[in-house]
Amino acid sequence: MNIVVTGGTGFVGRHLTETLVREGHHVYILTRSPENKENTGSVTYVGWLKEEYDPSEHLPHIDAIVNLAGESLNSGRWTEERKKSILNSRLDATQGVLDLIDRLPKKPEVLVNASAVGYYGQSKTKTFTEETTTPGNDFLANVVTQWEDRASQAVEKGLRTVYVRFGIILGEEGALPKMILPYKMMIGGNLGSGEQWMSWVHIQDVVGLIDFAIHHKEIEGPLNGTAPEPKRNKDFGKILSDVLNRPHWIPAPAFALKIALGDMSTLLLNGQCVVPKKATTRGYHFRYPELKTALESILVK
Repeated sequence: MNIVVTGGTGFVGRHLTETLVREGHHVYILTRSPENKENTGSVTYVGWLKEEYDPSEHLPHIDAIVNLAGESLNSGRWTEERKKSILNSRLDATQGVLDLIDRLPKKPEVLVNASAVGYYGQSKTKTFTEETTTPGNDFLANVVTQWEDRASQAVEKGLRTVYVRFGIILGEEGALPKMILPYKMMIGGNLGSGEQWMSWVHIQDVVGLIDFAIHHKEIEGPLNGTAPEPKRNKDFGKILSDVLNRPHWIPAPAFALKIALGDMSTLLLNGQCVVPKKATTRGYHFRYPELKTALESILVK
């Protein structure tokens, strides 16, 4: 297959590209700076979102598009300007994908668009599946709702469209290195009350779920990209401390995190219990369904 990937130079994108190439596909990575990248026999970099540049002129027939582009949530305080940037980066990239689809002489079969469990809002008592259709009412839920609404225009263009709602992605990059730092300093513990849910997923299952969505024509609409066993923060921290062989004992008070991080503290202090009902019922087998083995695969060398 010929597969277009946006955000292909990021953490998830690199892992996905490696897997797709290993499976024998050709990956076309859309990037603003193709001149700084080196093409290979299976990976081609194509200019994108550049003025007076049409990426469709540099592409063969495309079978699938995976849209991973969007500004990171955890790289700075959420000022009002940054919130606008987080939202607009996702909407602009998705619009760029829609514009590309319009220019292609033959439409791809499927668009797999990144999304997030933030859609469901925050709760310490509810469990969310893809059958939950009412979004939350906070900032992240609003971002995800607009993001998916924009991507849904691909359905009108005749593409099977999947929104993979990822949880906390565990891997050598992303959130995990920041999560383990307090434990390495011997000051790890609960964040706030510790009762908030953490819906996590191993990077290899992130890639696996995207690949599953591409190749299984019965998958459409929301697809929860989380492991089957979400954990409360207090339990996540204890398992992490065991894997690292470090103590789990000094809590980080909620008020201190709010002072230090502002609105971004909601990423740490609030969460949701999300389970991958659609993936499991449709036959996806998680490589890392349990947290301890997932963490060991990353942290124990």
